[in-house]
Amino acid sequence: MSTGIWVVIVIVALILGFVGGFFAARRYMEDYLKKNPPINEQMLRTMMIQMGQKPSEKKLHQMMASMRSNMSKK
Repeated sequence: MSTGIWVVIVIVALILGFVGGFFAARRYMEDYLKKNPPINEQMLRTMMIQMGQKPSEKKLHQMMASMRSNMSKK
């Protein structure tokens, strides 16, 4: 094979590698964030107390449900 064909093959392989790597990393991060959400109920409770609110269990559950529904829409 000629050198030109090898150059084309290498460039195509690099492009496919970058595209495949991007989508694999994106999927991994989405799955990771679903399994390990950045905010849990304890963190939310602490934030509400710091803001001067008294968090009730009902309010916490509503806020967590709202956050989960917003994450699933994206």
